[in-house]
Amino acid sequence: MIRDTSEFKAAPWRAINRAEMEQALSVPTMLAQREQKLYYWLTSHWTQDIGAVVDLGCFVGGSTARLADGHMDAGKSHWVHAYDRFKADERTKTHELYRKGIAPFEGADIYWLARDLLEPWEDRVTLHRGDIMTKTWDGSPIELLVMDAAKSTETTDGIAERFFPHLIPGQSLVVQQDYFHWRLPWIPVQMQLMKDWFRPVAFCPDDTVIFQNIRKVDDEALEVGKVGNLDDNALIDCLTEVQPLARSWRKKQRIYRMKRAIKANPGVRTGHRMMDPDKS
Repeated sequence: MIRDTSEFKAAPWRAINRAEMEQALSVPTMLAQREQKLYYWLTSHWTQDIGAVVDLGCFVGGSTARLADGHMDAGKSHWVHAYDRFKADERTKTHELYRKGIAPFEGADIYWLARDLLEPWEDRVTLHRGDIMTKTWDGSPIELLVMDAAKSTETTDGIAERFFPHLIPGQSLVVQQDYFHWRLPWIPVQMQLMKDWFRPVAFCPDDTVIFQNIRKVDDEALEVGKVGNLDDNALIDCLTEVQPLARSWRKKQRIYRMKRAIKANPGVRTGHRMMDPDKS
């Protein structure tokens, strides 16, 4: 049975009062305010505690804190799993930590910081440290999968292989945080290729699109959804198919920018190596 998602059209998470997630707000995050409310709403109102919540790419736990806080306030018991390399360079530390109240510290390791910041939710959060491509999943059902780690075609395919088969058809949601980010065109491409297994149900500014899993992800789905073997022309052609969806959310220009990025960066399949096509 496919759960009704019509309520998503009204973006009910916008009604969340920041006071409801006051404790989580103390954890630094790169999420926009509307995304923070979305994450809290998803675990406090949508999930039914029939599977795990998985957060891929949590930095120091900002997204995890919002998810765990909603999870806790709703009295749910399934575990929240957060994955990251837990490393940060000096520029990131300055802009994303020191400016948000974290005292300066030596070194690139931020695992200890994430553990400290997530202490209020330690009874429901497990941190997984290291490269996502070295990780496995225990095979249990996943009810909510939040993705901010698909920074290359390799990791995009690797994440799909490791986590998508454990989604619960009709219930599970996949939150693609970077769906409209111009550096990562393979994300909308993969979701378009897997349109028989996922349907878009909501957009949350600036880049996030939420998908509902509507069919069991099997070997066929994983093969259909592979983006690592696509050439530039195939990526661009598939992005053309995404344009009607992007238009419905007034984000068509984002797709055009992705196409320009592919043309300006032939063969590049890692986000940080993508040069901005709109800058000389």
